[in-house]
Amino acid sequence: MARMRIALFDLDGTLTRRDTLLPYVLGFCLRHPLRLLQIAVMPWHVARYFFRHHDRGELKQALIIAGLRDATRAEIADWNQRFVARLIRTGMHAEALQRVAAHRARGDYLVLMSASPDLYVPAIARALRFNETICTGVRWDGMSLAGQLTTVNRRAEEKLHCVQALRERYPGSHVTAYGNSASDVIHLHACDSGHLVNGSATATLEAARAGVAVGWPFESASAGTHHA
Repeated sequence: MARMRIALFDLDGTLTRRDTLLPYVLGFCLRHPLRLLQIAVMPWHVARYFFRHHDRGELKQALIIAGLRDATRAEIADWNQRFVARLIRTGMHAEALQRVAAHRARGDYLVLMSASPDLYVPAIARALRFNETICTGVRWDGMSLAGQLTTVNRRAEEKLHCVQALRERYPGSHVTAYGNSASDVIHLHACDSGHLVNGSATATLEAARAGVAVGWPFESASAGTHHA
């Protein structure tokens, strides 16, 4: 029986040219100008992040609550259509989309894994024809957005836990993964073929130390070496 192939892509900085959460929230607020007053509290949360807790999940939750709380499902769905269409049209790395297409053409199981929230990551995954999405959950109160995180922030070691859970669900699978940040090196190293792409100098150094390949692979999408 053929070994299942999983292609695991990070979103921000890997597929996209920049982070998505702040443009998403600010774009929504610009369409609902009174909400701009609500995000005036964010400098306090940013200062608290840098000087006290350094909890990215807490900072993310604060931004979502400040900018999006009480938005309706219909408002979020409408904004998703606009945001995702523009993102795919102008905000993606062309080589990343080519790599996604190559894995899809081979019949690989495509997984989009991101620390960004499930407000819009699944919509991006559907537009790019991924098979599965793993991302940070956000709480709703019925038809209105509450904004609190319902999962841990899907970042760093948490992504490693997600990779391990994928392997448990699909035993014997071959996992090829792509990420762009130093925090991604942890889970890239645990995959059969991990690749750091679009990385900073710091991320590149971390990848080299861990033995993770740097750059998009020149070989076919199915090739790769074991890094675990």
